[in-house]
Formats: sequence, structure tokens, C-alpha cells
Amino acid sequence: MDAVSTVDFHTAGEPFRIVVDAGVPLAGDTVAERRMHAMAPESRLDVLRKILCFEPRGHADMYGGFITPPDDDGADFGVLFWHKDGFSTACGHGTIALGAWAVETALVAAPDTGARDVVIDVPSGRVTARVHTEAGLVTSVDFVNVPSYMLATAVPVATSRGDAEVDVSYGGAIYAQLDAASVGLRIEPRNIDALIAVGREIKWALNDAAVAQHPGDPRLSGVYGTILFEQLEPPDATPHTFTQRNVTVFADGQVDRSPCGSGTAARIATLAATRSMRDEDVLLHDSIVGSRFTGSIRSRTRVHNRDAVVPQVTGMAYRTGESTFTVDPRDPLIPGFVLR
Repeated sequence: MDAVSTVDFHTAGEPFRIVVDAGVPLAGDTVAERRMHAMAPESRLDVLRKILCFEPRGHADMYGGFITPPDDDGADFGVLFWHKDGFSTACGHGTIALGAWAVETALVAAPDTGARDVVIDVPSGRVTARVHTEAGLVTSVDFVNVPSYMLATAVPVATSRGDAEVDVSYGGAIYAQLDAASVGLRIEPRNIDALIAVGREIKWALNDAAVAQHPGDPRLSGVYGTILFEQLEPPDATPHTFTQRNVTVFADGQVDRSPCGSGTAARIATLAATRSMRDEDVLLHDSIVGSRFTGSIRSRTRVHNRDAVVPQVTGMAYRTGESTFTVDPRDPLIPGFVLR
């Protein structure tokens, strides 16, 4: 492989490695089609994903994206999101990072003080990163997601910590959601091994179940992650502010250090469907490392004969560095390895 340059960000603690030029031809006319081609065993993009994600160049919890052309002129660019186990359908923290990156590099022109929409095509559809600036600096980014909705509620699942019930919602990807207290856990770093174990059990128990089938596009089916959450404070006076902490265990045991952007959208969809969250309410969504996203409902709609919301998730991303990665053809450890 030729040298590959990356720009790295973190959004609320979760890494995002941006690859502007992968040096690999992209098959497919849309981002969704390109994802399917990239997922083919030993495709050139999949090999590059492993090289950039696996050790020694990455780690088991690395995350990133390959920049692609948009589906049409209505978006600024497209992206293929990737992690250690493959290519995901959505990524809120990545969308926030991409918005900050696009404005900071002047790929998308923005006012010195004001807001600019960066429109991005992702495998689950078209999303917006609304980038806020002040005196030439990015100050925050709103991730405006695809319509999100509940798929099932109170789904019984057997775990190693006892029987549990989960809600399943779509927020660009499908998430199972579990009150951590119901399996005797708190969302704390010292419990991370137990949280990962339960998250993986629930994902694989439901991944092929009917509740994890997307109603309109089978390419979006399957449980992407399990959100284990806890209520930190009771909702306050009208309008309500919900304060929750979560850890999202996605792919196969990968831990989101941020509150998870598309996962926050799925939580908003669940709270809206159960009539707990109204249009004027706010979700303060904390992560296991103490970072925060703020979630709200921008609008309501109908999708696939279901009530849906268009969620907005607000956060901030910061550049952490730039790298140029190479591969020595004599290296026996290509594409790399992961120990979890």
C-alpha cells in the first residue's frame, strides 16, 4: 500500500480517524452501495480499514471514516464509517467530528461567527452537521440525524446476570437499550468488563431476531449496539430535562467513550415513543468517561408507517493530530492484530 494520511479527532472522548484519500477505487453509486462493496471479504478498503484500525497503528476501540463523493449534489461529501469489526451504517460522534473538520479545513466555508450546515451522505441516509462558530473558531456541532423510531419495547432477553427487558430503537443504526440497574450494574469505569459482557450477550441474542429487522432496508438490519443506561436525576420541572448516563457497547465488544451520537438519537426515539420526552424537553446524555451530549427533538414525522422523530445531538470535536501511515512489505504482522 502507498502512504495513507489521516487527520484524527476525538468527540467527547471517542476517536475518529479521517481518511480523505484512501487511494482505493470506490465501487458503487451511493454511500450505501459503497459500504456493501467495502464489506466484501478482503476488499481493498477492508484491508485498509484493518491496517488503520488494528494494532500497532490503531487499537480495538479505534473508529474512523473514509471520505467519499456524495450521492448527489445535495450533500457536501459522503463517508464510510469503520471500526474494528467492519463498516457501520451510522455514526453521530463521527458526524460531529466531520463537521468540525470540514469547517476548520475550509472544505466548507463558514462565517467567522454564526452557523453553517455541513451535509453528509452516510449509509443510513443524509445527515447534517450544523457547525457553530465564534471569532473563527468552531464552538459546537449539532448532529441532525435521519428520522428515528422505536422498533419494539420490553423485549425479554436472558443474560448471565438474569432475565432482562430491553427496548429496541433505530437511530441510523439499531440499538437495544437496557436499564443497567435491572442487571445490578452502575455505569462506572470499574464495571466496564461486566458492562461489555452484558452488552455483547444482548446484541448477539437479538441480532437476528425479528425486532432487529429494519422495516425498509435489510442492509440496516441487526443490532449494532447495546446501550446500558441509568437515570442520574429525576426529570425536572416543565420543560423536562432528563439527565442520564450510558455506555454503548457496539460491534463486538467495542466501547464508545462518548455518549454515542446515533445511540443518543435512539434513546430520544425511545423516550419520545413512550411519551416521556416531549418536543420542548432536553436529554442531557453523559458517557462513562464523564463527557456529555445534549439531545432534543427537532421535529416529528412518519416513516415506514411508524411515528418518528428527527433528533438533534449537540457536542464538540477536537483535533488530536495528523499521521502518515505506511506498510513495510517485509512486515509479517499485516494487516495487524487485536487482542480483544
